[in-house]
Amino acid sequence: MTQANELTYMSLTQVAEYLSLDEDSVSSMANERILPATKATGKWLFPKILVDRWLMESCHSGMLSDRMHITGSDDPLLSMLVAKTMSQVGTTELISYSSTGSGLGLDVLSQGYADICALHWGSLEDDSLSYHELLTSYPNHKQWLLVHGYNRKQGLMMRSETFEQYEALANSATNTSFKSWRWVARQAGSGSQQHLEQWLLKQGFNFKYLNSTLVAQSERELAGYIARHNADIGFGCQSVALESGLSFVPILTESFDLVMPQGIYFRRQLQQLLDLLQQPESIRLAATLGGYDLTNTGKLLWNGQE
Repeated sequence: MTQANELTYMSLTQVAEYLSLDEDSVSSMANERILPATKATGKWLFPKILVDRWLMESCHSGMLSDRMHITGSDDPLLSMLVAKTMSQVGTTELISYSSTGSGLGLDVLSQGYADICALHWGSLEDDSLSYHELLTSYPNHKQWLLVHGYNRKQGLMMRSETFEQYEALANSATNTSFKSWRWVARQAGSGSQQHLEQWLLKQGFNFKYLNSTLVAQSERELAGYIARHNADIGFGCQSVALESGLSFVPILTESFDLVMPQGIYFRRQLQQLLDLLQQPESIRLAATLGGYDLTNTGKLLWNGQE
């Protein structure tokens, strides 16, 4: 017989036995979204790691509610505001942010190792299906919410001499320099890499055939490679290009958003962060950094339903 600690997903019967509850109670808690669960072929499945986390928080009177960990896409404004929020709470709470890229961030969120995943996956011209298809590929997506953070400009980062070449190519029928430039990639699963590859295809290029040997794990790492002349060009947000003294070519405006389990939405740390985003001081900071639009911050975009 499989031991509970060997399971990834538990059945209704296994959870009832694990929690010493009757099956009707467990089913009711799943329907009311008290217990983290998803349905497959009409039957409840419970991710064990999330059941254990729910149990720990319940048993210790919300012990973990005094901390909030954000993962996913890299962004300077979010990083600065998380640091500011942390400075306000001091040693009474913990609010942390580690950039992993959108794809890995969602994997980490799905496994219960993070509270929130920041992600950007499509331009504002895209329809909602890009997010819908991405999020619904995770078994516990029905317990998730998608909240709007802000819009930001994404595009090409490069040094001034490369920018001059780029401008000269703007009216050219063939962009031969694309193959000679040294490109910086982002890690697989990142929104920026997806944007870059899709844009290049529209220009008639496949990224895998370009000159690229470096992979950056964050926007700032990518900009650093270009600023130090280790590479010539890469894809990222306008604010990172400006802070690194790089030229920027806007390609698209995207929605930078936050995915979380429903219960996290009411955490005071998140509400404090969303409130901070709407303050005049933060709006001025966003304007200073460049490329941000904080209109509709905090708006609920998706509630986990099909």
